[in-house]
Amino acid sequence: MTDTQLYLISPLDVGGDFPQRLDRALVAGKDLVTAFQFRVKDMDQHEAAALAEPLQAICAAHDVAFIVNDSVALAKRLKADGVHLGQDDGDPKEAREELGRDAQIGVTCHASRHLAMEAGEAGADYVAFGAFFESSTKDKGDAERPTPELIAWWVQIFEIPVVAIGGITPANCKPLVEAGADFLAVSGAVWSGDEVAAIEAFAKQMQ
Repeated sequence: MTDTQLYLISPLDVGGDFPQRLDRALVAGKDLVTAFQFRVKDMDQHEAAALAEPLQAICAAHDVAFIVNDSVALAKRLKADGVHLGQDDGDPKEAREELGRDAQIGVTCHASRHLAMEAGEAGADYVAFGAFFESSTKDKGDAERPTPELIAWWVQIFEIPVVAIGGITPANCKPLVEAGADFLAVSGAVWSGDEVAAIEAFAKQMQ
């Protein structure tokens, strides 16, 4: 059995029956899913908080960390377990001051060893490399794609956990697991179809 775990990222639409879908996914992913990232765009904080609260309660019931994407202010308002910062979303040190020492702070580092080391020095609890594959949640751009070798290099040298993100599916995740990724961050592969079947398919590949 691998030590790699799943880190679910929400779709942009978390209304409707999404709370039930999240609950089903966490039941199916017991012991495999350890974190959930709440990721919505172009929404005021009050509206975002109203959508987040039921999802946060579901995560708490399953002992899954509830992480807010981009917004330290929303994470603080919700008393979330942590925040995930893009390169333009602020400094991990400032986020730590706002959210306290127990908060989980993650930083997007694209394919950059330098950015990852900077994030580690600034006190990040995990670094995220990606996008590894074509992804609807990550900007396409001409950004350099990281490779499994980057993960292998990181885990040999650093203690800070590493998250692989971007277009990861049950069909392509094996090299990332074998390279030593601590977490696979997945969104479309789970939410674009039957979430329970997707979690089970990941579990099979991650054994």
